[in-house]
Amino acid sequence: MNSPRFGYGTNGLADLRLDDALALLADLGYDGVGLTLDHMHLDPLAPDLAGRTRRVARRLAGLGLDVAVETGARYVLDPRRKHGPSLLDPDPEARARRVDLLLRAVRVGADLGATAVHCFSGIVPPTDPGPAPAWQRLADSLSPVLDAAESAGVPLAVEPEPGHLLATLADFHHLRRLLGDPPALGLTLDIGHCQCLEPLPPAACVRAAAPWLRHVQIEDMRRGVHDHLPFGEGEIDFPPVLAALAATGYRGLTVVELPRHSHAGPHHAATSLPFLRRATARTPAAVPAGSGTVPEGSTP
Repeated sequence: MNSPRFGYGTNGLADLRLDDALALLADLGYDGVGLTLDHMHLDPLAPDLAGRTRRVARRLAGLGLDVAVETGARYVLDPRRKHGPSLLDPDPEARARRVDLLLRAVRVGADLGATAVHCFSGIVPPTDPGPAPAWQRLADSLSPVLDAAESAGVPLAVEPEPGHLLATLADFHHLRRLLGDPPALGLTLDIGHCQCLEPLPPAACVRAAAPWLRHVQIEDMRRGVHDHLPFGEGEIDFPPVLAALAATGYRGLTVVELPRHSHAGPHHAATSLPFLRRATARTPAAVPAGSGTVPEGSTP
């Protein structure tokens, strides 16, 4: 079995300069970083993105860190709307801004040699009569991004996000079928989200998601409450989750996701890795990948 390779998300180190954040993670012994493209960390909209990306690539190589590119910055496109505009926005020009951001992220990911580029659907607009138009806008918007990702050789990993159109593993399968199962489409699995709302336990979700798994985020969480918590403050039993990840053969990064804890980011980065290593050492006997099943339906 492979041991999980752990990273820490820069959205949980928002008060640090990117160079300082990377140095901290390397010093702590992380294998990589989940790099959220944001105004304070490799701004995707500022001039000379290619040149700045090359400098980050050299820094990552010098520190021995792998990277996944994440696109969950709250206000990078609109200072007034969290995560706006989204791929579901009724305004075509607004949707195009999000598509452009993702295309930039794919280029950054290719230049950094990223393990994956992460994205999410967004919330169904209140003006929509139902979810069907939103699903179609999501599929249409992602098509050019998937083409770019396939050309660049970087997986696009869509994250089921509580409260969004694509909120569950079943929703991911609905999108996959809607798009015709393109090879560049993968999955970001957030372990806390599994605890929050999936019908199966997190370890079973890992096994069920294995064929599409391209990126993993991890934190503690409680059932029915979408609140990213430091390890030990929620309800997740981590050794079975980490055993399931190892059994799948997944070789991407498993990135600690604590975006609301940046005020104490260095502390949580320092304590999270020992916790995960202890949990890995306590993993039970491996359960074969695919032994958990998640229905591939959705309620579009």
